[in-house]
Amino acid sequence: MTKRGRPRSFDRAATLRRAMEVFWVKGYEGTSMMNLIAAMGINSPSIYAAFGCKEELFREAVALYRATDGGRIWDAMTAAPSAHMAIETMLCVSAEEFTRPSKPRGCLIVLEALHAGDGNKAVRRELQERRAESMAMLLLRLKRGVAEGELPNGPDWRAIASFYITVQQGMSIQARDGASRKALRAVADCAMAAWDDLVSGCCDGKALR
Repeated sequence: MTKRGRPRSFDRAATLRRAMEVFWVKGYEGTSMMNLIAAMGINSPSIYAAFGCKEELFREAVALYRATDGGRIWDAMTAAPSAHMAIETMLCVSAEEFTRPSKPRGCLIVLEALHAGDGNKAVRRELQERRAESMAMLLLRLKRGVAEGELPNGPDWRAIASFYITVQQGMSIQARDGASRKALRAVADCAMAAWDDLVSGCCDGKALR
């Protein structure tokens, strides 16, 4: 008869969230096993048994971030009733999420680009893909605006999406450096002030593909 393993004496979901916050602050390569043990409150054999290697733990932490803290930004953007409001919502909700008092500042996925070195190419590539997904979601929302007749077909919407993603990613870095929510909202307001000129064709380029 096969013996069952000892039941876990810890809350896996809670320990994963604590690991996520360590990675959020220190990055993948900057996080040591001792950091994880201290934050998660369990020993290394328990971490390996529950989550596998450090890379797998990080992947789960990123998935949790995208489904919770980071996901709120993109859920709000997708639910906005117009393309203009989608952009504005993305920036304003980012300002809120990046400065929550009880959470690390900024975006885990964006900030990992600053922490990343040459140590783990698979992790670096996966985070690049996650950032590219955000860009694709924003561009898709703008294309929807064109298809629905809300937006013109002339401007280079890919360039415009890239502009607003760059603003949002910069807000993440500013938040990590201590910028207040009010300061980030001011950045969002400045970026939205450019909207009318961008939509009217001041950012001409290749036709929407």
